[in-house]
Amino acid sequence: MKRQLVLLSLLTGFSLVASGQNDKPDLAVVRKIREEGLTRSKVMETAFYLTDVNGPRLQGPGFMKAANWSKNKLAEWGLQNAKLEPWGEWGKGWALERSYLAMTAPYYKTIIAVPRAWSGGTNSLQQADILYIDESDTTALESYRDQLRNKVILLHQPFAISPSFNADAKRFTEDDLVKMSKDESAARGDSSYRSLIAAMRTRNAFNQKMRKMAKQGGALAILNTSQLSKDGTLFVSGDFANAASGVAHDELADLTISVEDYLTLSRMAKAGIPVKLELDVKTKFFTSDTKGYNVIAEIPGSDPRLKDEVVMLGAHLDSWHSATGATDNAAGCSVMMEAVRIIKTLGLKPRRTIRIALWSGEEQGLHGSKNYVAKHFVDPAAPNKLTKEGEQLAAYFNVDNGTGKIRGIYLQNNTAAGPIFAQWLEPFHDLGAATVAPKSSGGTDHVSFDRAGLAGFGFIQDGIEYSTRTHHTNMDTYDHLIADDLKQASTIVASFVYNAAMRDQKIPLKKTL
Repeated sequence: MKRQLVLLSLLTGFSLVASGQNDKPDLAVVRKIREEGLTRSKVMETAFYLTDVNGPRLQGPGFMKAANWSKNKLAEWGLQNAKLEPWGEWGKGWALERSYLAMTAPYYKTIIAVPRAWSGGTNSLQQADILYIDESDTTALESYRDQLRNKVILLHQPFAISPSFNADAKRFTEDDLVKMSKDESAARGDSSYRSLIAAMRTRNAFNQKMRKMAKQGGALAILNTSQLSKDGTLFVSGDFANAASGVAHDELADLTISVEDYLTLSRMAKAGIPVKLELDVKTKFFTSDTKGYNVIAEIPGSDPRLKDEVVMLGAHLDSWHSATGATDNAAGCSVMMEAVRIIKTLGLKPRRTIRIALWSGEEQGLHGSKNYVAKHFVDPAAPNKLTKEGEQLAAYFNVDNGTGKIRGIYLQNNTAAGPIFAQWLEPFHDLGAATVAPKSSGGTDHVSFDRAGLAGFGFIQDGIEYSTRTHHTNMDTYDHLIADDLKQASTIVASFVYNAAMRDQKIPLKKTL
């Protein structure tokens, strides 16, 4: 730890005078925040209601159920102006009501299967043969058009399974954190997220064409998988292009299964072994309200000079549907809700207004936060210019990297914020949070703020089993949450938000070229 603290003092010329004021936190307040957050926490109770009780929070009715619960809970805790704020047109809602798939010949075998979001159903229990298609483009698929009726389509995938000799769950080592504190590279996470979205759109475009042809030919369903969907864990998302308003309902079932089951079915089909399936899938589309909404609530500022300025904290409330979205991102929402509960329960009087936002549509492209920033903070006539409201945003803090405890914060290449955050982390070194990483992180809602030139930040969190087991999977449930980690994260976020609300000046913006 000593080596790490030395690096923090040297990093990018950090000095305590660089911030222009003494940013030492009020330790008496920090002690109160720690006591409330670590010993009287309600973070797991909140997580229980967001996951087990409210269920999956896919954009649409699932999200709205949890959003209304969250809004009411924030109001119950004494936050003001709690509301569901529309951000624009989204499209159709969707819900899964039934899903069953099994192989019935050459022997009976149950198959774990989850329909992709916004796919259709089978209307009733159906018996079907497999049609194995060893093609990868829609032009070649035309040759199969006359064979599609009452079939379940299995497209060739060149997959193979290799054993993994690495642990699913990991924490950052001291060396990892030291490397982070030196790394000033660009936002790899942001670019990788854009690449992921681009790849999903390309795949979805192919799937749209394939499904249209399959539906016209009378097929019952399509089976899909990925190399990640193994060991009983399915990585499931959806064809969100099909959610857009005006697109006709797609009645074809599109099911994700494990790569083990996929390869088993493929081998038998290629060998000419008759394979029969039975399936029963029921989904429902919703069009009564096609708007998207964010949950917003506030603790009003107490300083007549600063109360119109705002410190924001947020996390995305929406999730995919194969589980209850515990680590992605009920964890982040529970942490942020707990942070404002701590501040409110202690009767603290922030000088600036503190505003919490629970975003929607993050999984389909940061829609909730992106539209909020565009509506409130950016001049529509001059996209590179902030509105008056945008100039009054002091900072935005985001949590969306699973259940792991906070180890520090990413600066988004905003070196001026470094010495400030270094001081705010000092009271939490004993809880494992000390790292100030210069580089940008990407892939979630603080990016919407950062791209607009605002002071938006994400925290460094231990990965635990996020990318290997829970992120976008059927394993993303309450039991994969770590209570002590979420208590630690809530406490640190509460302190950061309070400090930002009490500071004489807003968090400085990063220099632009």
